[in-house]
Amino acid sequence: MSGQTGQSTQGILPAHTIRQMFDAGAIAAEMPPVDGQIQPASLDLRLGNKAYRVRASFLPGPGVSVEARLDALKLHAFDLSDGAVLETGCVYIVPLQESLRLPADISATANPKSSTGRLDVFTRVITNEGLAFDTVPAGYDGPLYAEISPLTFPILVRTGSRLSQIRFRRGAALIPDAELEEVHRSHTLVSGGNERIGGGVQLSIDLKGTGEGSLVGYRAKQHSGLVDVDLPGAQEPLDFWEPIYRRKSAELILDPNAFYILVSQEAVHVPPDFAAEMVPFDPLVGEFRVHYAGFFDPGFGHAGAGGVGSRAVLEVRSHDVPFIVEHGQTVGRLVYERMAERPDQLYGEGIGSNYQGQALKLSKHFRMAG
Repeated sequence: MSGQTGQSTQGILPAHTIRQMFDAGAIAAEMPPVDGQIQPASLDLRLGNKAYRVRASFLPGPGVSVEARLDALKLHAFDLSDGAVLETGCVYIVPLQESLRLPADISATANPKSSTGRLDVFTRVITNEGLAFDTVPAGYDGPLYAEISPLTFPILVRTGSRLSQIRFRRGAALIPDAELEEVHRSHTLVSGGNERIGGGVQLSIDLKGTGEGSLVGYRAKQHSGLVDVDLPGAQEPLDFWEPIYRRKSAELILDPNAFYILVSQEAVHVPPDFAAEMVPFDPLVGEFRVHYAGFFDPGFGHAGAGGVGSRAVLEVRSHDVPFIVEHGQTVGRLVYERMAERPDQLYGEGIGSNYQGQALKLSKHFRMAG
């Protein structure tokens, strides 16, 4: 990865650099990348052939491999080649097809894919000697593993299923608020809501909809059927979800441990030279959280890539007590990072981007748009 990869440039690495990392051996895989696996600023990670059910989630810690921890914690192993069901309330570890040999100046972070989060599948990436989930230190040399725990729906997965994605960065990429204000003035990062910047672009919840009686969200049903993660448009939404309609007041009582799909008031925009990531808002503001972080690729909501600003779908859970959320309440934020180079293709430009121009929308597995 010499000259043309822009090695001295700090920021998030784009798709063409990720392809060069495969060629240079910084990323290795049991099978060559498939179409759509390399996104504008991230790489989808594929499940390997075997899964392990374990007694508990874990981090290996210094000097300890994931394999060593698996030997102590696994209950049983099973093959994924022909597909297998992962049950709710269980924790599974799956070796991923991709492994890394990162240069000393490149680190990485992982997140669930959007569709994974919208199914309430708790998914994190683990490394050998890992001290934190979804975090790959600069210079890491070794395998990657997915921890998977379906919380609401049992899921059918198989070798090659893609539940997680990874983003690579060189150096410091985060854009501080003062600079973000300038970017917002030039590119309109957020519109149609509170339009506040503080710790990133703040996102608030839309519970007004288009008026009384309009659809404002979904609550997941308990004891529903099975979702095949690789089969889009196969499920009837009402078999899995209870629609939530606005009544007189634009507020919602979150039931303890229930899972909700809601939407931001604001339309957000990620210009081509930037990438963004959803992070939970400070939990001190209430007994709830936006449950999954998530990557927003360059071009999300960008007019040149088929978007006119896209609202952020929020996966929300209350904690131990019922909690009222009100229209306009801040529930999450988007932090922006600079790209090391502009990607050669943007989100939404013919690369199987499911959520460009979205409003309230369930995952791609369900027949109707929300």
